[in-house]
Amino acid sequence: MSKDRTTLSAAGPKRGIVGQFLHDWQLWLMLLPAIVYIFIFCYMPMYGVQLAFRKYDFAKGIYGGEWMGLTYFKQYFTGPMFKTTVVNTFVIAVTSILFSFPAPIVLALIINQVRQERWKRTVQTVVYIPYFISTVVLVSMLNVLFAQKGGVLSDLLKTLGLVPQKANLLGQKQYFVWMYVFSGVWQGMGWNSIIYLAALSGVDPSLHEAAKIDGANALQRVIHVEFPALVPTIMILLIMNMGSILNVGFDKVFLMQNTLNKNVSEVISTYVYHLMAPTTGAPQFSLATAVGLFTNVVNFGFLMIGNFISKRITGTGLM
Repeated sequence: MSKDRTTLSAAGPKRGIVGQFLHDWQLWLMLLPAIVYIFIFCYMPMYGVQLAFRKYDFAKGIYGGEWMGLTYFKQYFTGPMFKTTVVNTFVIAVTSILFSFPAPIVLALIINQVRQERWKRTVQTVVYIPYFISTVVLVSMLNVLFAQKGGVLSDLLKTLGLVPQKANLLGQKQYFVWMYVFSGVWQGMGWNSIIYLAALSGVDPSLHEAAKIDGANALQRVIHVEFPALVPTIMILLIMNMGSILNVGFDKVFLMQNTLNKNVSEVISTYVYHLMAPTTGAPQFSLATAVGLFTNVVNFGFLMIGNFISKRITGTGLM
């Protein structure tokens, strides 16, 4: 038996690419729809990236425009909106990670402590519901609840002395980031906790029993038994968040944006939209493409840095 295993293991590495494909053709067949989807919607559109280096001409199309090199990148880097859009995007993205990322982890650990199944399912259902509210409806709710006059929650915050009486939570720029971030925490933490609850379900009950025998209380078991089980999942999701740090959600920012808070709400995605659909003048397709390409390159850099740090510290990474 051992001789047969040795023979198989020795023959395995010698199997070529075609041989491996024929050996696992069922798995490749299952993977085929995903490969086709990614190729059509992710790789084929990449031919349009050259528009960042050409002057777009409606008559000549993407390929026929004059070659401009790095002109549009220089235009963005030296323009007045570069610092504003990059700083605003980083502030919103980093603040979102600091508050939105830990929230579902804490919620999952709390829900996991609930022992009555009926109550546990009720809590899960309640915290999942906000995720299914559309962004348009969510922003409409914010406009009603946090209106300067008559807003239920804004009046409550003013009564408690947490904000000044004349504060305009939806208009004044110092409140925009907090409104964006905490509304996102409320909407997404329940749904995002699902993956952490799935990871906690795989914790060996014998570890809890051993911890109880050693005298560990509930908090100590959470810290020393449950949280370590979440670390690989946490690191993978953190790396993925790092890879989209400049992709602050366009729809929500755009809907919350107004003339009073535009100094802090104009992020890269909304800036690209305004370049593509300007209120005055012609659309600047080439400049918008250059800005988008710059964003993707920076996101890729953060992804690789996050993956490298994670592998060095925890041994867990995407590749």
